[in-house]
Amino acid sequence: MVRTIKAGMGFAVLAAAVALQAPLRAQDSMQQDKMQSDKMMQDDKMHQASAKTLFTGKFHGKVHKTEGRATVYQEADGKVVLRLTNFKTSNGPDVHVILVATKDAMDDANFLKSNIERVELGALKGNEGDQNYEIPAGTDLTKFRTVSIYCERFNANFGAAPLEKF
Repeated sequence: MVRTIKAGMGFAVLAAAVALQAPLRAQDSMQQDKMQSDKMMQDDKMHQASAKTLFTGKFHGKVHKTEGRATVYQEADGKVVLRLTNFKTSNGPDVHVILVATKDAMDDANFLKSNIERVELGALKGNEGDQNYEIPAGTDLTKFRTVSIYCERFNANFGAAPLEKF
């Protein structure tokens, strides 16, 4: 009987030790996630501090609600980058970020059926959140003055941000 009690107590202590380790591991994981998030925010602030702001504009969209800010930076090494901040748009198939040679891209305009030039920056990385796109060297930003979130499949402009000199 004593042996059974001792075995039961030993098992209970072992179970308690295992049960207490899970919250400690979760807390460590949360601290690591917070530290990683803090480092990413610091890196972003350092990037913005070392980069020169060239152009900026706010997104608008009626058919597909699109919001946030588009900002063009020139980094210390000469690279030109488009950064979308506080960005949010509809989800869709085959959505791209492009620069168009127009003052603005109205939502109801099927603007790419005409001969308006464009520069492809890549597939949209996500329909929410901050994201960066490298602008090809030699792109004339006085000509390509609007950022468009464009659905290739349906030839639809989800939203646009006319850029103004900063």
